[in-house]
Amino acid sequence: MSIKEQCLNILKTAGIDSASEIDFRVNEEMHSLSIEYILDTYMLASQESQLLFLTTLKKSVDADVLGIDKFFEGMGQLLLMSQLSKRFDI
Repeated sequence: MSIKEQCLNILKTAGIDSASEIDFRVNEEMHSLSIEYILDTYMLASQESQLLFLTTLKKSVDADVLGIDKFFEGMGQLLLMSQLSKRFDI
């Protein structure tokens, strides 16, 4: 089973729909990222980074569903800030 499949399995077991979106407000603009987009983007990283993502996701399960929500909020914020910084050449 691939790392992505393991992550999707964890979400399914926790009752979380990977199509769910997380909203972020940046400079009074709303941005939405789906859990699936966040997962797909991190799966483009190195295998070591993918394994770290999987391990951290597993640990967030121990903190209950709120832990998973916070995990994806944090991962989404990293992606969004990374995308915005590229757009503005910070």
